[in-house]
Amino acid sequence: MADLRTSFLGIEIKNPIVAGASNFSNDLDKLKQIENAGAGAVVYKSLFEEQIQLERAQLDEELTEFNERHPEMVTTHPYIEHAGPKEHLVELEKAKKNLNIPVIASLNAIFKDTWVEYAQRIVETGVDGIELNFYKIPNDFEKDGIDIEEEQIDILKSIRSKISIPISVKISPFYTNTLNVIRQMDEESIDNVVVFNRMFEPDINIKQQDHKFPFNLSNKGDYKLAVRFAGLLYDQINANISANTGIYSGEDVVKLILAGADTTQVVSTLYKNGIDYIQQILKDIEKWMDENNYSSIKEFKGKLAQSQISDPFVYRRAQYVDILMNPHEIIKQYKY
Repeated sequence: MADLRTSFLGIEIKNPIVAGASNFSNDLDKLKQIENAGAGAVVYKSLFEEQIQLERAQLDEELTEFNERHPEMVTTHPYIEHAGPKEHLVELEKAKKNLNIPVIASLNAIFKDTWVEYAQRIVETGVDGIELNFYKIPNDFEKDGIDIEEEQIDILKSIRSKISIPISVKISPFYTNTLNVIRQMDEESIDNVVVFNRMFEPDINIKQQDHKFPFNLSNKGDYKLAVRFAGLLYDQINANISANTGIYSGEDVVKLILAGADTTQVVSTLYKNGIDYIQQILKDIEKWMDENNYSSIKEFKGKLAQSQISDPFVYRRAQYVDILMNPHEIIKQYKY
């Protein structure tokens, strides 16, 4: 039988299929189904800064609603420091206690103090690791890109100094030099990097002339950017590499591992094909390995990474150069 063991945040897991952060985390039964379907690990739904601040604001309102009434009533609602979104942390701890596969928490904050505080509180739940979801949408024309990068590195340093569990960073590709940012994070002893965040994008309803916010799942084939960066990162950083977005099948997983990824995170395929589809993905990986005489993941991981091939254009300018050199061969494939 094929050996699918690999590493995720420096933790050995039984196979490269990681159920990424999603609303499935809200239901312990769904998490158990993910485990029973064969996933190697699961990333729990993200805790967002907005949730933390909203709950704090709501509590403050509840605690002060009697302040303008009879003075003697003030003492019935004494001010207390709010512990934040307790329910999320309670459910996270429950998930960890009830699952036998590694459970990784996910955090997306804005302010440095919140990042550090809640990273520490997450550690108290007993999870196996934490994914720092560096989802950043620039909204200030005056802020330099280097400022954003330095801010994230500083947050990472602060968290690393306060917690001892493995840390993963999940980032977007929208840096001036994404490879340089990842290397800087790697130098701060991250244990895993996820390429890449799938951004939630707004849309516009032209009939109502208003914004709408659809639940956008990734499409099969959206993994190609992850292929490029997994191939460039392999053998260049110490952290594990996890690929994300548009990974639907065993074939997709094999491609990412050949490029250099240690694991792949799946979400959209579980929504579209059902949680039990994990079993089919694993079967397809094993079948491919048997057909190609591979007995373990490590035998073909990174085989097609940039550091392992002779063609310098594959990961950098391959398609562009191919179009310039063979335009007629490409154009004749299409009818117009």
